[in-house]
Amino acid sequence: MAQTMVNFRMDADLKRSMEEVCSDMGLSMTTAFTIFAKKVSREKKIPFEISADPFYEEKNMARIMRAIDNLNAGKGVEHDIIEVDE
Repeated sequence: MAQTMVNFRMDADLKRSMEEVCSDMGLSMTTAFTIFAKKVSREKKIPFEISADPFYEEKNMARIMRAIDNLNAGKGVEHDIIEVDE
């Protein structure tokens, strides 16, 4: 099978950390990325869950913007402090 070169940029600290972890597992980064590429090709998906922080979902951001607009318009709501016994 013909080999090809793949180049991409990565944070230097992240690269160093990954090299250490791969070395601890007896792998090179090339081997680790090849394993990843084979699994993606075989399964047609990223082999682990990728998710975003739900705080930044569109619905939540819209609610925050409405609250800011209300505060700026003087329509803020004052709440009592809730004491919590620990």
